[in-house]
Amino acid sequence: MSVVRMKPLIETIVQALVDHPEAVLVTSVEDEQTITYKLSVHKEDIGKVIGKQGRTIHAIRTVVYAAAARQPKRVIVQVNEEG
Repeated sequence: MSVVRMKPLIETIVQALVDHPEAVLVTSVEDEQTITYKLSVHKEDIGKVIGKQGRTIHAIRTVVYAAAARQPKRVIVQVNEEG
């Protein structure tokens, strides 16, 4: 899967989890060695995305990292806490 398709993958997974799917926003910042995807959700949905003890966001990251395994750049997924 190309890096271009990571953004829709993250959006699709997160939109299925939250109560406000219209508020899901994924932005990307790319440098020489990494691509960072910053995930913003409605403030009421932050807990659903992170999950108990971070299990949900860890599972999301695992799927994204597996999809990006053959990419030359490292992929990072961050959740913006401010919503």
